[in-house]
Order: sequence, then C-alpha cells, then structure tokens
Amino acid sequence: MQLLAAPDKFRGTLTARGAAAAIAAGAARAGWSAVELPLADGGEGTLDVLGGGNRRTTVTGPLGEPVDTEWRLEDDGTALIEAALACGLSLVGGPEQNDPLRATSRGVGELVAAAAAEGATRIVVAVGGVASTDGGVGAAAALPSHLPPIDVACDVEARFLDAADVFAPQKGATPEQVRILRERLAKLDVPDLPGSGAAGGLAGGLAARGARLLPGFDLVVSRLGFDERLAEADLVVTGEGLVDATSSTGKVVGRVLARANAAGVEALVLAGDVAAGSPIDAVSLVERYGPERALAEPAACLAELVEIALAARRDGP
Repeated sequence: MQLLAAPDKFRGTLTARGAAAAIAAGAARAGWSAVELPLADGGEGTLDVLGGGNRRTTVTGPLGEPVDTEWRLEDDGTALIEAALACGLSLVGGPEQNDPLRATSRGVGELVAAAAAEGATRIVVAVGGVASTDGGVGAAAALPSHLPPIDVACDVEARFLDAADVFAPQKGATPEQVRILRERLAKLDVPDLPGSGAAGGLAGGLAARGARLLPGFDLVVSRLGFDERLAEADLVVTGEGLVDATSSTGKVVGRVLARANAAGVEALVLAGDVAAGSPIDAVSLVERYGPERALAEPAACLAELVEIALAARRDGP
C-alpha cells in the first residue's frame, strides 16, 4: 500500500518538508511505503518545496531594515522569488511587532530587479505571508523599466480591497488603520482581479505592471508532478497548521482534497488545530495531544496519528 505525504507547512512548528517526513515515518511504522511531496500554495515555504535558493541578494526589509534574501535562478532562465523572504510578517516578529501603515513591499521589487539584471527571462513571484498592505507600491518603485514575463503565484483568491478589509487585521492593523489602508488601496489604479488582494495587494500591484496572476497551488503542483504521484497512491495525507474556512479557498489542503476526490483517492487531513466551523474534516493535534505536546513535538504527533490511522484501516471496524 502506498501513501502520498503531501502537506503544507505547519506554520511556526514544521516546514512542509518536515511535515512530509513525519507523515512518511508514521506510514513506515504501519508497514506502508510513502512518497514525500511537500507542497505550498504560493505563500511561505514555496521556494523551499521548489528546490530552495541558489542566489542571495540584500534588499529592503518590510520596515526598512536590510534583509539578506534567498531566491532561485534556474537553468532555463526562470527566477523563483518568495515575497515572504523579503517582506514577510515573520521578519518583523509577527503582527504584534508590525507597523501596518509603514510596512513596504519594496524588497520584492528589488529582488525582481536583481533577477532581471542576472538575465532571468521569466520571473515567478510567490506571494503570501507578508507584513505589508501597500498594494505593491513599494515593489513597483523598485522595478526596472523593462521586465521579463512575470507570473504571480497567489495563495488566495481575494480581490484587491480585501487586502485591507480581510487580511490587514492579521498583520496587526487596528480598525482605524484598516480604514486608512483601504483608502490608500482604493486610490491606486490596479486591476480588480481574483487574487489581486494577495500579499497586501502586492499581486494586484504587479498585475498593473503586466504580471499574470495564477493560483499558486496549480503552479507548484504542475512543477512537482503531483497528479502523477496521486494516481499511484492508495491514500493521500495532507495538512497544515490551522485548518479553517480559508483552507478551502485556494490553499493546499482544500486543493489536495479536490484533486483526490476527482481522482478517486482517499484522503486524510491532519492539522495542528482546527478552527470552529471549519468546513473541512481534519484530525487536530491540539485536540488529540493537547497544545503543549502538539507545539513541542509536532513531528512525533503527526507520525503517531498516521500510524494509528493506518492501523485502523488495516484492522477495520
């Protein structure tokens, strides 16, 4: 029996690679073979699952500090850039330490400029997990006049003004700051496309410079051969740190479930925690093991849950 371990990151505890390895370890203990295929949807961790960085550039961080940032230039001329590595919320210490009105996406534009200067013929910008809600104004200010084709891998389907109304509070914005950010965004000449609100409107700002907005999950899995691996599996196990209502709107978990259902492959979802009212049925590490162990030993908990689930399948009701 073959299992496909295809999780997203468990934010704050495990990378997607670490989660996939833990799932595979649990499968091995239950006597299954497992293929590890860590995934991302255009948000944090996308560069890692696509091979990691092989270039470094110092850019302007989200609050103006210099940040030494990895990116990737491939043999075919494609550059892979992860916005969160240049202006990520984690770089400022989370929402409590962020300055939502000052945070900038300029570093992303500087990375695009660096990739163009090194001869990139196509640039993929994975957006998501950023501190800024500047509509891409900061990035646009750093872009060169001549650009290669740019594809933006979006981790959400949100419209442009959703960047303020829906996501700015997650970056530490107060209600008054959300109002100010919304007014700023509304003044920008940006196409209101699905996904344009991703990364504080950075996706929309890049679209205004001719970039193409794409579902991040689709871009990632096409490069990794997900559908071919899924067709060979008896069970796919996916998961993320928090399964909630957004998990079914372009995120890894929802998209894996949709493709598994279409392929007739059974799926199991594991989560660090599950929000009340989540539309997705998932097994919660916090509920099963308590928050202390779930946070301290997430890999061990994942492996144990997979082993238990596979043993139950073997033994039947």
